[in-house]
Amino acid sequence: RPCKIVEMSTSKTGKHGHAKVHMVGIDLFTQKKYEDICPSTHNMDVPHVARNDFQLIDIDEDGYMSMMTDSGDTRSDLKVPEPSTELGKEIRERFDKGDDILVTVMKAMDDEQAVGVKNAKT
Repeated sequence: RPCKIVEMSTSKTGKHGHAKVHMVGIDLFTQKKYEDICPSTHNMDVPHVARNDFQLIDIDEDGYMSMMTDSGDTRSDLKVPEPSTELGKEIRERFDKGDDILVTVMKAMDDEQAVGVKNAKT
């Protein structure tokens, strides 16, 4: 899972071993906390994270958002976050009011999700 490292500590080498690194990470999408301990000599994979803003055009009855890219292309493959979440509630309320809004979408490791909403610049 793609995580943001929020805490890291290094232990000293043991009598026969290598130094160990203890890491605490927060999942970028679910905010779940993960911990891992690995030798300091091992490599870590770093996810490529991309954030893009899309103009919200419509929300269909199944909860999928129709969004327009900067180049004018449309996409309708992402669902609105659950209404129980603050973000899902805010997107629906602002869309229902007729606000012109941009939805921020984050992509990492083939996972994509709406993570923010803001007013579109007019």
